[in-house]
Amino acid sequence: MEPAGVGRLVPAARTADPGHRDLRLHARVSNAVRQDEQLNRLPIAEAVPRLREALAECGAAVVHAPPGIGKTTLLPLALAGLYGDGAPPGTVLVAEPRRMAARSAARRMAWLLGEKPGESVGFTVRGERRVSARTRVEVVTTGVLLQRLQRDQELSGVDVVLMDECHERHLDADTALAFLLDVRATLRPELRLIAASATQDSQAWARLLSARVVPGRGTSHPVDIRYAPPPAGVRPPHGMWVDPALLRHVAATVRQALAAVPEGDVLCFLPGGGEIARVAGLLSDVPARVLPLHGRAPARVQDEVLSGSPGAGRGERRVILSTSVAESSLTVPGVRVVVDAGLAREPRTDHARGLGSLTTVRVSRAAAEQRRGRAGREAPGVAYACWARGEEAGRPREPSPEIAVADLTAFALQAACWGDPDAARLALLDAPPAGAMSAARSTLRALGALDEAGRVTARGQRMARLGVHPRLARALLDGAAAVGGELACETVALLSEEPPRAYGDDALEALRRARTARPDDPYGARWAAEVRRLRSLLGGDGVKGTSKARARCVTDEQGVGEVVALAQPERVARAQSGTSYLLVGGPRAELPMDSPLRGTPWLAVAVADRPVGAASARVRLAAPIDEERALAAASALHDVREEVRWDPGQGQGGDVVAREVESLGAVRLSVRPLTNPPPEALREAALEGLRRAGTGLLRWSGGAVALRHRLAFLHRTLGAPWPDVGEEALLERADEWLGQPRCRADLARMDAWQVLSGMLPWASGEAARLDELAPERIEVPSGSRVRIDYAPDQPVLAVKLQEMFGARETPRVADGRVPVLLHLLSPAGRPAAVTADLASFWAEGYRGVRAELRGRYPKHPWPEDPASAEPTRRTKSPRSPRVS
Repeated sequence: MEPAGVGRLVPAARTADPGHRDLRLHARVSNAVRQDEQLNRLPIAEAVPRLREALAECGAAVVHAPPGIGKTTLLPLALAGLYGDGAPPGTVLVAEPRRMAARSAARRMAWLLGEKPGESVGFTVRGERRVSARTRVEVVTTGVLLQRLQRDQELSGVDVVLMDECHERHLDADTALAFLLDVRATLRPELRLIAASATQDSQAWARLLSARVVPGRGTSHPVDIRYAPPPAGVRPPHGMWVDPALLRHVAATVRQALAAVPEGDVLCFLPGGGEIARVAGLLSDVPARVLPLHGRAPARVQDEVLSGSPGAGRGERRVILSTSVAESSLTVPGVRVVVDAGLAREPRTDHARGLGSLTTVRVSRAAAEQRRGRAGREAPGVAYACWARGEEAGRPREPSPEIAVADLTAFALQAACWGDPDAARLALLDAPPAGAMSAARSTLRALGALDEAGRVTARGQRMARLGVHPRLARALLDGAAAVGGELACETVALLSEEPPRAYGDDALEALRRARTARPDDPYGARWAAEVRRLRSLLGGDGVKGTSKARARCVTDEQGVGEVVALAQPERVARAQSGTSYLLVGGPRAELPMDSPLRGTPWLAVAVADRPVGAASARVRLAAPIDEERALAAASALHDVREEVRWDPGQGQGGDVVAREVESLGAVRLSVRPLTNPPPEALREAALEGLRRAGTGLLRWSGGAVALRHRLAFLHRTLGAPWPDVGEEALLERADEWLGQPRCRADLARMDAWQVLSGMLPWASGEAARLDELAPERIEVPSGSRVRIDYAPDQPVLAVKLQEMFGARETPRVADGRVPVLLHLLSPAGRPAAVTADLASFWAEGYRGVRAELRGRYPKHPWPEDPASAEPTRRTKSPRSPRVS
């Protein structure tokens, strides 16, 4: 008799041949009895009754449970009636964020039932489907779920949907959950929803779903956290670059862990496949099996990692080098030690340049906690953090939700197909950024997926059903007609998943390598499966396209570049110099120095990113393309226009240019001079140049400069009606006085004096008082007419001291309001004194100047009383009495 509260596996009914049914059923039940014990030991089992209550009450639930306690395997079986007592059978759909996790979960559940995937438990991922009429639990990726919802919004035949690992905040998962909530609200209120999360954000999910939180208590063992900061001088990550010194430190920490902890496997977290390969090379001589775990690892290696070490009983140990896939989605048995490099990869999109990439970031505190927990799943463990303890608080609390940082073109198409182009009514935990959505809708309109009102077109509906990015969908549909269905499918499959670096940066050569890949090449196998999937979706259109292409004799060399260009028309690029290319979308891009594509006149760039701080993008995958096909693929960016503008780079300092320019986006194809440009356009261009370069383009005579200073003085002193003739004011009124210039030479002939004269207050009659208020020259006691300098804040009169003898008051201007500043000069014309109060100078300052200068200039008069002396411009007469 079974203990109270313990569930049991329920064999599914079979419809096999009666002669063998009893024997197979007996073998299956025997196997199930053995594996039933494993399910009963899973901590999540005690939460099943509470989960059923929450679903009965709210129709939805949020399961908050740490990784590894069985929520991904036991809950679906219980809800489908395949585990436990008395539960009515149902159909359960489990959505996982990754293909690896979907396959692994389905295989684990099937094993627990004593079956193979495709019987009671099946799975569907892109390019692979194992289900049957008996399937009651189907595990799918969130991308597959989105496709299914678009085809069948009611999810006919599905009773429960479990969204696993919601805390990872993948965009497809957020979108699918929003669609499911809409389905429950409008079409199927009886559909049950479960969001499973391993972090503390469960209350936010509960509010979104209007659901209860069902906690699942874990049985994790204590984990000893040890900080192992790298040596001084290790540089922070930069884009996709990680300092090799850090990777050496991580490898050394793994060695230290193997020595310090004598039992169990080591799970080491690294940001990507490239870092995994480098650390694996550094650990080639350790006494353990070194295994990679990431999305591109061969299926047999993934299965080996996830099934445990067959040599554990003999003391054989493993070092598993993993990306973030092992944080929570997958259970890796046998792990006692975690080494965390502290880095992760997140998508980033430069919407202005149309470039997207992954970038290396510091792992969040929540993710670091998930990683450490892996060491304590089965026994007490140790976790090594490859950073200083003091850095812990400075790490972000949670990873960035993908909706906030990723390219939203596919999301915008999904939302439009759902009937909500702005995604305004979707129940999302985070709203999509307005700028990213605007860029996404603009792209979709250019692809023909949306009309001008933002509604999805029939073409857009078909593109959404292809299960690839909208850009690739356009390349597949239009490429089939242009180069043939088969080559279009092969090229799009190549673009769907970036080929390994070993394939090189030439897309044509990469395609050839994929075609001839060995059976054990995991990328080649995935590529072939995707080609088959696309071929089936393309259907008859592909055959028609192939016939047309054959009639045009399209070769692989021509066709691959054309399909790439159809996918990324703004990344068509023309060679500039050396390895530098200019993309029609605007950015510059660089080929590696050793690239076989060097010297190719035109490229269709498939993959490019811009490292943080770099001036140019970096070409990672591209194909040659001829100019004719480049123009056809990027025809929306092709433009022939008449251009009349000011060109700062023309001549010495700029000039008006009038020409016909043919361009492909930012790439200029040809330039021809305009023979008869419109005069008004020439004037506007000259005005633009004047505002850019300033009034220095005009002809400034000495009289013009002096007039400007005089007018500026009057405006500063008296205000209106005297005009402001400062640079900014002149340029602001330039349209009034400019005339009809056609080029820079016409501006250079324009007399600034006439411009300023035209601005005088003639209408009020005040212009006639210019010489009275701000005289150009003033007569001094000697009879000389001396020019006044109005450039300084206070007008300056520079005059020889002897010419001012006899004057008792300082000369004034502006109706006597402003005294001039007298610069009294020596007979040699050098400054002897400066004063704005001549009477005071005669009384106090003159005596010192006289004492200093009369010995130096004995032929000049130096009277004791200059206020009453006769002014002179000359030396004293020989018969004059000597002044002592």
